[in-house]
Amino acid sequence: MNLRHLQPAHCGDTALRVRLAEGSDWTRWELTQAQVTTLAAQRKLLSMHPVDATRWQLKAKDRVGSVRLGTGEGAVQLTITPKVPVDRLLHLVAYAPDRVEYDSRPVTAEPRPDLLPALAHAFVSAAERALQRGVLHDYRETYDTLPVVRGRIRYADQIRRRPGVPVPLDVVYDDHTPDTPENHLLLAAARRLLRVPGLDPSLRSALQRLTGRLDGVRLLPVGAPAPHWTLGRRNARYAHALVLAELVLRGASYELGDGRHIAVDGMLVIMWQLFEAYLARAVGEALRHRVGGRPESQDRNFSLDTAGKHVLKPDLVHYLPSPHDGVLRQAIVLDAKFKTRQERDDLYQMTAYCVRLGLAEGHLVYASGSPGTVDVPVGDGRLRIWRHVVDLARPWRALAADIEALAEAIDSARTHAT
Repeated sequence: MNLRHLQPAHCGDTALRVRLAEGSDWTRWELTQAQVTTLAAQRKLLSMHPVDATRWQLKAKDRVGSVRLGTGEGAVQLTITPKVPVDRLLHLVAYAPDRVEYDSRPVTAEPRPDLLPALAHAFVSAAERALQRGVLHDYRETYDTLPVVRGRIRYADQIRRRPGVPVPLDVVYDDHTPDTPENHLLLAAARRLLRVPGLDPSLRSALQRLTGRLDGVRLLPVGAPAPHWTLGRRNARYAHALVLAELVLRGASYELGDGRHIAVDGMLVIMWQLFEAYLARAVGEALRHRVGGRPESQDRNFSLDTAGKHVLKPDLVHYLPSPHDGVLRQAIVLDAKFKTRQERDDLYQMTAYCVRLGLAEGHLVYASGSPGTVDVPVGDGRLRIWRHVVDLARPWRALAADIEALAEAIDSARTHAT
């Protein structure tokens, strides 16, 4: 192990920049006592032990990302780089942004032109689905002065401003407008992504079409905070696109592309949680488009015992209409495993899921390894457990295609079992 001599970076004040790699071996760093105190408080992020009075060995745990820690002489910018390339990481984050831990303390980041293309693709896809039934409108109370009556006359304002003059009229009316917080977010994110260098021409054209559809929506002022929105029945179809739009705007400062180190919000991701959430949501969405029904990510509707004390937690249960009465019932169960090898306990877990849900097959999805099947005798019959692999080392476009192929394979297995 080599001693790493670091040049301090300036993030408002001087901070030691510590860079570790996900899954790597111990690395040795020269630290002051103040920096040791800062890092020692971050047991969730890294392990550490001393070599001598000034040198320490550090090793990352299961989070990746970058975060600003400590203040003054103890300030440290800790960066844990993922095994997967950044475009793959953002492809996963686009499906599971709630698995990201944000820290408002600024860190520095080197501008990278390839950080947002994957997120841009996911945003365009979600925004196009959101606008399939038209641009969201809402009623806004508007005060105006008009030559004719519209809505209600504001008599107090009319008498105060123009006593005895019949026109123009001070009125108030409800305007049905697309100028809503939700559309502000979509427009701001689309315009932000259009400034990303190196986007595919087709993706850039899709973003331009999206901004054209949002005609009548005001641009957010420079530096203005993102509009607040609350999920409800009115805007439910916008939900996925809005979450991605917020993610685009939050990460915007990464993309200056002129060689500067720039300040961004700290961001940390637990990779196994991100992988599980991504697989559940991406496959669920692909299944919904392919066979209909309703996906339930992280489904908690079933218990192993009759008392309901031992809740089962499969990453995805997909519900389809019953051929007998049309009622939605559990039809597919999937569990994701961010592991380098397949373990027997995974088979036990999936067997329990299948037996409890009354299904003849279950699906385990790993981040590496070899696919295959395992047949498990249950009573007078059997159930089949499929082991799939989604390789995060593949380019993100290939990864998106792999999800579609996985959904097709799951549907085929279900049809065959039926």
